[in-house]
Amino acid sequence: MRPSGRSADQLRPIRLEPGFAKYAEGSCLVKFGETHVLCAATVEDKVPPFLRNTGRGWVTAEYGMLPRSTHSRTEREASRGKQSGRTQEIQRLVGRSLRAVTNLEGFGERQIRLDCDVLQADGGTRTAAITGSWVALYLAFAKLVKEGAIPAIPLTGQVAAVSCGLCDGQPVLDLDYAEDSTAQADANFVLTDTGAIVEVQGTAEKHAFQESEFLAMLALAKHGIGQLMVLQRQAVGK
Repeated sequence: MRPSGRSADQLRPIRLEPGFAKYAEGSCLVKFGETHVLCAATVEDKVPPFLRNTGRGWVTAEYGMLPRSTHSRTEREASRGKQSGRTQEIQRLVGRSLRAVTNLEGFGERQIRLDCDVLQADGGTRTAAITGSWVALYLAFAKLVKEGAIPAIPLTGQVAAVSCGLCDGQPVLDLDYAEDSTAQADANFVLTDTGAIVEVQGTAEKHAFQESEFLAMLALAKHGIGQLMVLQRQAVGK
């Protein structure tokens, strides 16, 4: 029995609230159980120097945890004057994931910046950030289309992410903190709507795991991400 009482292939209660941030071009408050992340997209009429005069745009991300998103207060990274390695790794992951399903030539020399702020953390903040950011990005592109700035939404598909792990020797879907902190292995899967893999981050925490166990986790991830993508489409009105 999982601590939450869920079955092995059951997601936490998932909620995607589009348009949560009033002033952002696109936004989504995503809730994976008790993990809540606000994803907001900003359209900037500029690109990084390496893309100037290429006619191509860029999608990037920033990630941060609010001081009381965890059980005890976490010091703001701004007060330390630098981001942690974990923060940099996650925001690069979010950016890579969204670029994997974006036609960068389809929205001119603009940059879409996705701000992912963790309001409350209970495991899976990076997977929630990726899933919610796709909704925010879609809505930002839809606004550009509505304004006549671009002819069509330059997304080639969907992308979402979920965690899986081995708990008490059994593969389970969408770990919360209680499971993540004691799992024998855990992995984050980022997949597109065609089932293509964008990234897999897997770690053996207590002992090496077998290929059969990895494939079992991948099968669970595909099952869960399929459900997440239905919710994404509903959130953007598709």
